[in-house]
Amino acid sequence: MSTQPPNDADHLETLDRDLDRFSHLETATQYVSRPMVGLGIALVFIVLAGITAGVFFGNHPSNLVVIAAAGFGAYMAINIGANDVANNMGPAVGANALTMGGAIVIAALFESAGALLAGGDVVSTISKGIIDPSGIADAQIFIWAMMAALISSALWVNLATYVGAPVSTTHSVVGGVMGAGIAAAGFAAVNWPTMGKIAASWVISPVLGGAIAAAFLAFIKAKIIYQDDKIAAARRWVPVLVGIMAAAFASYLALKGLKRVVKIDLPTALTIGLVVGAITYVITAPLIRKQSEGLENRNKSLKVLFGLPLVFSAALLSFAHGANDVANAVGPLAAIVHASEFGELASKVAIPMWVMVIGAFGISFGLFLFGPKLIRMVGSQITKLNPMRAYCVALSAAITVIVASWLGLPVSSTHIAVGGVFGVGFFREWHAERRLRKSAAARPETKRIAPEERRRRKLVRRSHFMTIVAAWVITVPAAALLSGTIFLILNAVIN
Repeated sequence: MSTQPPNDADHLETLDRDLDRFSHLETATQYVSRPMVGLGIALVFIVLAGITAGVFFGNHPSNLVVIAAAGFGAYMAINIGANDVANNMGPAVGANALTMGGAIVIAALFESAGALLAGGDVVSTISKGIIDPSGIADAQIFIWAMMAALISSALWVNLATYVGAPVSTTHSVVGGVMGAGIAAAGFAAVNWPTMGKIAASWVISPVLGGAIAAAFLAFIKAKIIYQDDKIAAARRWVPVLVGIMAAAFASYLALKGLKRVVKIDLPTALTIGLVVGAITYVITAPLIRKQSEGLENRNKSLKVLFGLPLVFSAALLSFAHGANDVANAVGPLAAIVHASEFGELASKVAIPMWVMVIGAFGISFGLFLFGPKLIRMVGSQITKLNPMRAYCVALSAAITVIVASWLGLPVSSTHIAVGGVFGVGFFREWHAERRLRKSAAARPETKRIAPEERRRRKLVRRSHFMTIVAAWVITVPAAALLSGTIFLILNAVIN
């Protein structure tokens, strides 16, 4: 029995199927290997940080300890970049004012600039006076306590990033230092009034940030969105809002970002803010008028006018964050370097430039490699943001810090920003429900909405809300417990 040889069409069909299989295999391989590439680059950076420490610390007897501490400091900086920076860039990305790539580039540049140009050259080695160094007489014990604090806070932030919860890196370091201090010198070594203020900030930061963000959104809705001529209203009020933003950020940066250059008190910072705000208003008003020409009288047109100010606010937030939060990564490392070099404890130490560089570049690497997950969470998964809502979140972050400084309250930038997102979302829920009730009262014949439908229309995802709040509440005790355990292990191994 003869068989027909396969024709060219059969050959081509078989070849297409094989190539398609190879294409799917290549795509799957890239998908699986992509996280490994990020981990590999992070590991290389950690190793380079250790080598840098070895070069700068020379042949000192504690060289290996400092090298290990530099590696863990780099690891902490990477985790700060992966978790904390999302709070600054998330709203802008969620509102489509910035692409993910653009946000990462801007944040990396401004975070590094803030850390290197305006990062504090003096930092409290025990994170804002949480424990008394005199309670730990032995410098070696102090070094292991700081090492435990560094490791535990980095591990906790890493875990929070993995589960998608934006947490305060400051509170993680606070918990780490407290836990190691208790394990090393007992409960008496902890400054409990300071810890009480920090615990109060768990509530104050998000509530204040949310309230201010909601107030600005209410103002925008009343004065611009619900006006008959939206464009005319925008020409009147958008320059005012941009001026307020400029004033807030000028005051914020004067207070927090210029400590290394000059010490500025609150009244001086507010005066600087007022001058900058007035100048910004004068410059912005004609620009907004020109930009609004030809725009249609609808909400979509308003988003164009808020887009550029939102990008600037995100960049300024990143600069201020880099200036302040780099100390979370390198503060304990600077304490270890000082104690190892001089064999003594100090309440405050100077941060060497090579230590600051590790912190600045580590934050940028962490953002670039692992930041998109939390940026998407903050920007779009908690509640839906547009440029106006995201602008309110960014503005509330700067104003809340100024108000907290005036009241003398410690606050968390993470809690403020995420609290602002919650505030905007819950205000929209309340506002939508209020309009629904008014509509039902005006038209009794309309069909009432079932409770199940009302729950479905919630604008803030309750699962994310509960996860984030739970992570906030347990950050300090979890980091403290982890740090105390790590300290006991280190102390037992070394001795």
